[in-house]
Amino acid sequence: MGHKQYETREHSNDRSVFKWLGRLLLVAVILGITSFFTPGFTINGLWSFLLAAVVISVLDYLVESFMGVDASPFGKGVKGFFISAIILYLAQFLVPNMRVSIMGAILSALVIGILDAVFPTRAM
Repeated sequence: MGHKQYETREHSNDRSVFKWLGRLLLVAVILGITSFFTPGFTINGLWSFLLAAVVISVLDYLVESFMGVDASPFGKGVKGFFISAIILYLAQFLVPNMRVSIMGAILSALVIGILDAVFPTRAM
């Protein structure tokens, strides 16, 4: 009976890894769409998209953990929107081939918020 519980927990961990990887790919796709449509927000190269997805996800997690604020663009109204724009702006300093102007960060937070409403899982 103990073996069955261990096996169930192991499968649960596998699912959470796949869920995390799926979310990471979704964030990279959303960043690609955002980069295409948003002036002042550019990311060049597949690895830069993936690294940007990781960096933005980690920054989002840290903001939520330490400040208790949902950093999604429409998570907590205006506050969440501006925190999302700040996260996007700061990510450019950690990701090569990513450039974001202040206006680009604001516009991309808006685009990501719209895409976040369309996709079933939280993008940011």
